[in-house]
Amino acid sequence: MGTVLGYLEKYGVYSFQEMPMTEVDSLALCLLSYLKFDGMVPDVRENKPPVTLKSLEKHPDFDKLFADIRFEKSNRALVKGMLKGKRFSSLRLNCYVNVIEEKWETQFSAVTFILDDGTIYVAYRGTDETIVGWKEDFNMTFLSPVPGQEISVWYLNTIGDSIAGPLYLGGHSKGGNLAVYSAMNCEPEIQDRIIKVYSLDGPGFRPEVLEKCGYDKVEDRIVKILPNSSMIGMVFESDMHFQVVKTRAFGLAQHDLYTWQVAANHLVRANDIYERRRQMDNTLNEWILSLDEQQLSTFVDTLYQVITASQTDNLIDFTAEWKKSMNGIIAALKEVDDETKAALKKMVKSLFDIAGANARKEFASKFTQKQISEKKSKPKLSDL
Repeated sequence: MGTVLGYLEKYGVYSFQEMPMTEVDSLALCLLSYLKFDGMVPDVRENKPPVTLKSLEKHPDFDKLFADIRFEKSNRALVKGMLKGKRFSSLRLNCYVNVIEEKWETQFSAVTFILDDGTIYVAYRGTDETIVGWKEDFNMTFLSPVPGQEISVWYLNTIGDSIAGPLYLGGHSKGGNLAVYSAMNCEPEIQDRIIKVYSLDGPGFRPEVLEKCGYDKVEDRIVKILPNSSMIGMVFESDMHFQVVKTRAFGLAQHDLYTWQVAANHLVRANDIYERRRQMDNTLNEWILSLDEQQLSTFVDTLYQVITASQTDNLIDFTAEWKKSMNGIIAALKEVDDETKAALKKMVKSLFDIAGANARKEFASKFTQKQISEKKSKPKLSDL
């Protein structure tokens, strides 16, 4: 089994006119949206013509595309693979936006790709390395819409009004959530042009949000794909259909799209989410929904306060200097007031209470099933 990089080598020889959009193309474009296009791709507010991916190779700031050192090697291989074949070498990029606003606790980035068959792919970037980006992810558990979701709707309406053609939307992680949210809330005439919306291990929505935003209007066009040990994509997942893919990694590392397995021109399907992972995800969702908005806000704000006490604004520095970061966190925990500490202890206790109750239910269910099975298999006197 291969990955997206092997797919580019084998199928990059086909144009989109020869082979229409596949789910692996969507995965590749979602990965491409993570690159730092600042100053190289026209801003969404500039009203300038698009640039080609090939032209970026000659740009003096080309190496800055790979500023995220965590995935630099993989991202360079991705771009190299795209430039090698005709499928992506003529790809046009436009309407880039990258907003990091600590005051409003939002990190939003998107870019629009124009394919050689005239279709448009709107790609929303997932959570980047900024700590404020992770804060917005946590905010999604109790706020809707968060600023990033509101901006995603504005962005899609802007693209739909300025560029003609059928639309694909997609994103990885938080980007998948934004893709679905913008599809639910964009202008009706733009919504009618949407072919598919790809959410790759993106978190879901609280049930009331799906109902309020009219999820049923786009439900048949949503393609949600999760790895079989998904945690992030299973947040609020009970009301959305999803497919499961095999990966080369374990645990949280499966969130990395470069680990997702590819056979021919499609992702390799797994039967389902691992049972133990599903039980943990269900417990987490049940816990989140059991807390009111104030409790969740307290929990998230305190967690953010503790992490930012490390005096770094991004996760790369946070992990690179973990000893210094931990010292800052320990000091911050001591500064949390007694009332907040008591509230946090109460919330964490409720999480363990729910987990324990679910474990007891699971045990009782399995025990009952075992009794039924043994009863059925017990020989009758008439059979002797």
